[in-house]
Amino acid sequence: QVQLVESGGGLVQAGGSLRLSCAASGSILRINGMDWYRQAPGKQRELVAGISSGGSTNYADSVKGRFTISRDSAKNTMYLQMNSLKPEDTAVYYCNARVWTTQPMSISDYWGQGTQVTVSS
Repeated sequence: QVQLVESGGGLVQAGGSLRLSCAASGSILRINGMDWYRQAPGKQRELVAGISSGGSTNYADSVKGRFTISRDSAKNTMYLQMNSLKPEDTAVYYCNARVWTTQPMSISDYWGQGTQVTVSS
């Protein structure tokens, strides 16, 4: 029904930047909130940042001032600009979206497959 595809991950040195994208496609009527999560080896998945359909944002304390979440509703795409990256930001980053679908008419949470971000010291 709905597919979320992340891109933009990779290997970067500490202090560098990356921009992640999450593109949604399928039988989409409307996308409500969208979030970025991450999971480091041996750790639980954690919320990194979220953005509502109206554009309100929230961030984990660990990324405030360094990461910026945004979305292009016309393109059903969400972004995460990551600056001043640290080795502790190394993780698989996942996007999550709460989507109203047309067939059938329902709302569900969808996840992307994840994109690896590795920050070297």
